[in-house]
Amino acid sequence: MSLGQIFLSEFIGTALLILLGVGVVATTLLTKSKGKDTGWLLINFGWGLAVFIGVYAAWKTGGHLNPAVTLAFVAAGAGEFMPGIAVTGASVAVYIAAQFTGAFVGAVLAWLAFKQHYDAHEDSAEILGTFSTGPAIRGYFWNCVTETIGTFVLVAWVLVSGMTKSAVGPLAVALVIVSIGASLGGPTGYAINPARDLGPRIAHAVLPIKHKGGSDWAYSWVPVVGPLIGGILAGVLFGQNALNILSVG
Repeated sequence: MSLGQIFLSEFIGTALLILLGVGVVATTLLTKSKGKDTGWLLINFGWGLAVFIGVYAAWKTGGHLNPAVTLAFVAAGAGEFMPGIAVTGASVAVYIAAQFTGAFVGAVLAWLAFKQHYDAHEDSAEILGTFSTGPAIRGYFWNCVTETIGTFVLVAWVLVSGMTKSAVGPLAVALVIVSIGASLGGPTGYAINPARDLGPRIAHAVLPIKHKGGSDWAYSWVPVVGPLIGGILAGVLFGQNALNILSVG
């Protein structure tokens, strides 16, 4: 695949992920939505299904949709992301650029879909909450620990399952996302993906949304740094070389 094809694949997959993910939170929170107050589990399942669709859309590039996954492959010492896509500085940069750009565009599309509801909603914290994550109890170190652990679970599972004889596809990844959200999502809202949080947060900052308030930039580093640490740790500990030593796969 050319670098342009790689970009398009990851861009479309990530845009779909964020459109549907931001959309399910907006459905649950925004004024006069028919799905208002349907709760945390709907959000968990909505994000899981959004990942399912996004991964399928970007299957030609492996459906990373997440810089933490891409960098985990690098940390694991992988030679290819997919057959025919070598791990190089250029391909890594294109993957990550596509993921952040797609996340921004997906958030803008979700805003357009819910434009009237955003206009009618007056709670600035909930408006921001449809776009990006925030802690239930603010403590940057521990919030970062939570994001690191959640992302580690996701990326380690992706790496290990992909190296076994019973390698599974997007539906299983979606169910892992649901599980992480239900079990570990309470403290921070489980970004577990730098692009998922930062792209929509930038969209929130630049879009003309009534009553939106600030974009909480003081917290914005946590859902970027935590997932990157978790992804890289998973790549180091569960990469192909480590699994060979452990006789796994």
